[in-house]
Amino acid sequence: MMLAAKEPTGAVSRRYFLRKSGLASLGLLTAPSLLKAGSLLTGPGSKISGVQIGVITYSYRSMPGSLQEVLQHTVNSGISAVELMGDAVEQYAGCPADKNQVADWRATVSMEKFKAVKKLFNKAGVSIYAYKPNALGAQNTDAEIEYALRAAKALGARSVTVELPKDPQQTERLGKLGAKHKVYIGYHAHTQATDTLWDTALAQSPYNSMNLDCGHYIAAKGHSTESLLALIKKRHNRITSMHLKDRQAAANGGANLPWGEGDTPIKEILSLLKTSKYPIPVTIELEYKIPEGSDAVQEVKKCLAYAKKALSA
Repeated sequence: MMLAAKEPTGAVSRRYFLRKSGLASLGLLTAPSLLKAGSLLTGPGSKISGVQIGVITYSYRSMPGSLQEVLQHTVNSGISAVELMGDAVEQYAGCPADKNQVADWRATVSMEKFKAVKKLFNKAGVSIYAYKPNALGAQNTDAEIEYALRAAKALGARSVTVELPKDPQQTERLGKLGAKHKVYIGYHAHTQATDTLWDTALAQSPYNSMNLDCGHYIAAKGHSTESLLALIKKRHNRITSMHLKDRQAAANGGANLPWGEGDTPIKEILSLLKTSKYPIPVTIELEYKIPEGSDAVQEVKKCLAYAKKALSA
């Protein structure tokens, strides 16, 4: 959409406000409905009744994925906070395409580009609470891991997220480096999750934490709404973020479904966070099949609407 070069007279138009704020030049024009009172640019965004609803940018994997496009998808979804996947960020920061050169690049890259990413997102009304680069595995060097932690801080993130390693030596290693940089390591699990799965890692370092996936937990055998809520209550001060999706229980097949159709106690989880004032960001993770005629942005908006209704009850 082209903007008129002449400055409008009278009340400042929405498009002119965007151009003056610098968003239009980045292709961040949004649907008019997002620019009304209460939008990301002027209102509280997706923090509802004290509960921060965010999205993992993995949710937009079916859509164009440059950094600016990912930010556009986020804004169009009405979301004001993200768990940011690493690929688009590293591409923006100049990561080499040759995989043999990536480790050296990570060990030496300046944080200026990452600070620029924070400014870009913040200008659009979006904060970054977690960073998920592919740099935290046992095969990665200490320099790569420290790069990930430095980048997280430059982005404004409180934590990095990674799949929970099977080897406790790796969680000990990550915990020590997390403590060095004062960045939390949020460990994610799938249906291998148990109520004690994270215990070893949590005992190793105060900077080891949980990135609890409530949908995967419910899809694991032997788990229930009661056990999930009890786990959140017990470990709330060690959960730096949680993923929310609606999955069936194992006995019902375990499928990912649109919110409200599965067995994940989404309303109960959100109510617990609201009433207990647990400062845990809730991350929409879109994994169910996108209906024909829709797209990831529209489906994330539906999830957000479901959360808003639940938190307004």
